[in-house]
Amino acid sequence: MKKLIFAVIAGVAVMGAAQAQETYPKTYVGAGIASADHDFDVAGTTNTNSDGWKASGKVFAGYEINQNWGAEVGYTDFRKSHANYTANGVAGRAEAKGHSSYLAAKASIPVNEQISAYAKLGVSYNEAKLSSTTPGLSYDDGKASGYGALGVSYKINPQVAVVAEYERYGDRNNFGASPNVVTVGARYSF
Repeated sequence: MKKLIFAVIAGVAVMGAAQAQETYPKTYVGAGIASADHDFDVAGTTNTNSDGWKASGKVFAGYEINQNWGAEVGYTDFRKSHANYTANGVAGRAEAKGHSSYLAAKASIPVNEQISAYAKLGVSYNEAKLSSTTPGLSYDDGKASGYGALGVSYKINPQVAVVAEYERYGDRNNFGASPNVVTVGARYSF
């Protein structure tokens, strides 16, 4: 009888372990909150103050070939930011808005069954627009640049994970969101 009970318990344990194994390849989608410092450093202006750090929305999707390699695309809307400044002795107000999208390769290293560290490297397209009350002090800047990120992922279960990462969206603009972004979010795997 003891052997039968032991065999049943061992069989259930093996079946449970087999069901817990993740299958690859797989896809995922996610959303997060991205926070960046909003700055205003335009030539010819002084006494500037801007909004500082602001939270923005991010959506992303990815494809994992195995537990170590994959690819990801994403979009971050950096919201509007405002700045007060002085130009030629006249007070002015500016509004910046921007967004970025990226495509990156992703390398992951499992720390244990729930935690993974990862790095992403790819390209981004960043667009920033500035409008102001001072004539001639408006810009519309869109360009492709490099993209990189370092992060950690914590699996709640095989389908749901929370992520935290530091991202770098290319070069710095003189206005709007900084390219240095801190993001927290959640993802769902299929």
